[in-house]
Amino acid sequence: MKKLTIILSVCLWAVAIQAQNFGSEAMRKLQMAEFAISNFYVDKVDEDKLVEEAIIKMLAQLDPHSTYSDAEEVKKMNEPLQGNFEGIGVQFQMIEDTLLVVQPVSNGPSEKVGILAGDRIVAVNDSAIAGVKMSTEDIMKRLRGPKGSKVNLTIVRRGVQDPLLFTVKRDKIPILSLDASYMIQPKTGYIRINRFGATTAEEFKKAMTSLQKQGMKDMILDLQGNGGGYLNAAIDLANEFLGQKELIVYT
Repeated sequence: MKKLTIILSVCLWAVAIQAQNFGSEAMRKLQMAEFAISNFYVDKVDEDKLVEEAIIKMLAQLDPHSTYSDAEEVKKMNEPLQGNFEGIGVQFQMIEDTLLVVQPVSNGPSEKVGILAGDRIVAVNDSAIAGVKMSTEDIMKRLRGPKGSKVNLTIVRRGVQDPLLFTVKRDKIPILSLDASYMIQPKTGYIRINRFGATTAEEFKKAMTSLQKQGMKDMILDLQGNGGGYLNAAIDLANEFLGQKELIVYT
């Protein structure tokens, strides 16, 4: 009787699934599999973990830049755009299981020892972090540490045959969007923005006010080497120059 009940339940559920208006056959298969595992597998399963693993596997079939990060990983990766933290001071991106330095924090520990944008960090304290399928969270744990502590990094640099070794002294990393703000001529101001962070618009407005008080009529806005950041921050900055209903970005 129990076997008959289970078979009947599955059949009724399958009919109900077919009756619903799902977007595609692929989505229907995925939802049927998730339902069957959740309801008929012998042990209790973590549905959230199953879904996350499915997403990771799907994105792995795409290009190297298509990856999935959970909420905790996103929080840690966004910290360099939000406030202070203690570490080596780099913006980075994971490319095919390797940490690529997008930009060292201006005047931060990594920049001071000569680490450059485009460098690939392949080992931390002689332990490989590239090509070993280490999670972003685990890599960040190895790179971060108390202010004053030291960490040894092995770097692969384009155009350099042998790996480079750096010892970085961790420090508190102040995260500012503006590298420079000053008058270069009596009526011309200069502002350099290195990233689009949570405070970019506020920093820019303060710099503009200060330069205008010094007589600025024209401005050079330098975005060379800008490592990117929050789309909303970039839009807020663009709004300072464009009129209402001007197109800023589209996909």
